[in-house]
Amino acid sequence: MHIFGTMCSLSKMVNQEPQETKGVVEEALPNTLFRVTLEGQDEPIITYLSGKMRKYRIKVLVGDKVNVLTDPYGGKGRITKRL
Repeated sequence: MHIFGTMCSLSKMVNQEPQETKGVVEEALPNTLFRVTLEGQDEPIITYLSGKMRKYRIKVLVGDKVNVLTDPYGGKGRITKRL
């Protein structure tokens, strides 16, 4: 019983929804990584391009406004759309 209870609490943690926010690309880094400043935050985060953006070769430049899915555990984000 105790193991089952632990597994249920872990599954609840894993099912957290990522938040989609808007941001501005501040710097382009190698390997399709970008430094993006999100709305309402002062410190930029490291983001990467989503697979569809790579597939269709959508270019992202410094100064572009983008939608970013942030990781619920902090760290990196994923650019999903260029605005």
